Amino acid sequence: MANILVVDDELGIRELLFEILNDEGHAVELAENAAQARALRERQRPDLVLLDIWMPDTDGVTLLKEWSAAGQLTMPVIMMSGHATIDTAVEATRIGAMAFLEKPITLQKLLQSVAQGLDKLASRPASAPASAALAPPDADAPPAPETGAAPERASASQFDFDLPLREARDAFERAYFEFHLVQEHGSMTRVAEKTGLERTHLYRKLKQLGIDLSKTKRGAA
Repeated sequence: MANILVVDDELGIRELLFEILNDEGHAVELAENAAQARALRERQRPDLVLLDIWMPDTDGVTLLKEWSAAGQLTMPVIMMSGHATIDTAVEATRIGAMAFLEKPITLQKLLQSVAQGLDKLASRPASAPASAALAPPDADAPPAPETGAAPERASASQFDFDLPLREARDAFERAYFEFHLVQEHGSMTRVAEKTGLERTHLYRKLKQLGIDLSKTKRGAA
């Protein structure tokens, strides 16, 4: 897929965006301030940047101006903020930002903006500057087709109806989520969409049911 740089001073937001984008197959680098972002921009040459506006050392709009003035705005930049004004968003767009996401960021808007940014990058003429650091070939290739039979749906005969209701329900939910994890090749984002759960709720549910996500992802690799 692509190499994405996330710049945000809030640890929780960095971790959440890392989980979502990494789950989508992207290589994700994290920076908590403008100084780290500058260094990673030079070293990794990201394909797309998610840049917070309000940061303690240098704000995102100022950093965007720096990159633009130095001819380093060679990648789509998506600005993020929970407190920005319309004027700030307009200024960032004028400087060269591709989009603006208001916090709290919804999963749908995040993935849609990232996809649009990467489409924009891919549509550039061959002569235009482009970032060179892409994810390794095996990371951005689609999952290999299953050689065996597709996972079977659980049938009533697989459950012990003599169990107390709570235990029987847990057994069903475990089979239900394991089925969808296999179907979606371990992608938590797609499983969340398929089951209608928020990602945080889904993670808690899988942990509660004792489902080992590392094994699921290894099996899907």
